[in-house]
Amino acid sequence: MVEVPAHLLFREDTPHEEPAVTLDAFLADQSNATAVRIEPGDDARQLIPLLDRIALIEVSFPTFRDGRGYSVARILREAGYAGELRAEGDVLVDQIPLMRRCGFDSFAPQAAVDAATLARSLDRYDHVYQKAADGAVPVWKLRHG
Repeated sequence: MVEVPAHLLFREDTPHEEPAVTLDAFLADQSNATAVRIEPGDDARQLIPLLDRIALIEVSFPTFRDGRGYSVARILREAGYAGELRAEGDVLVDQIPLMRRCGFDSFAPQAAVDAATLARSLDRYDHVYQKAADGAVPVWKLRHG
């Protein structure tokens, strides 16, 4: 088994290394922080007016069953956020393709990820069935375009 690095990056640049502050701390201070951490239950829409000064938004996944982070990613990408969007925590290899579709381009999973399993997971499907933040054209539109 070949493990990929603890931090997976699907971007051209290097990962943002500044520690992320909580949403409340970022909104209250608004000093020089350029990295924000979103916890389940936080309203990420509060960041929309400030997206141009944020280099990293780290979204916490305390358990793989909590899907709120998917919505956070899509909301932020559709609002125009172009910086690093990192899924951190209980991120499973089979979730990464779906998370990428929602707008995540960086991952910090708790458990090691097998490189071959990740490659198979990313290459499993040629078509998608619904629109998402990644802009891929759904297969039904290709058929009936």
